[in-house]
Amino acid sequence: MTPRQIELVRSSFAVVEPIADAAATIFYCRLFDLDPSVRALFATDMTAQRRMLMQTLAMVVRSLDRLEKVVPAVEALGRRHTGYGVRPGDFETVGTALLDTLEEALGPSFTIETRDAWAAAYGILASVMIGAGEQGATSGSEGAAA
Repeated sequence: MTPRQIELVRSSFAVVEPIADAAATIFYCRLFDLDPSVRALFATDMTAQRRMLMQTLAMVVRSLDRLEKVVPAVEALGRRHTGYGVRPGDFETVGTALLDTLEEALGPSFTIETRDAWAAAYGILASVMIGAGEQGATSGSEGAAA
């Protein structure tokens, strides 16, 4: 990611962070609208899930200029998600839900440039998670145990 993209992601996340629970609620509503089948992967009480989503996003946003420091945590997250039943194709739906959520939360300040920056950041995150999940799945039960 370029320094400008990192700046755009961080500045836009700073606007979303104070409304974290509302943004996470929008995200999950959009995700379940896009693919109702993924609803079965989640508990009925989504409070903790919304909090974890926003904490993970905050960690990644803060680390965009030093991603190598968070790669092990993101890989572990990818292996856990594979164990939960998340398929590689689900990541595209999640990316769409994330971008739609940011567009709704940020309104006109969610420019094409900001959208592209978030797409780049999410693309990196998703690639690492998918790769780790696939590697864990091919090396036995590691993906389900993580």
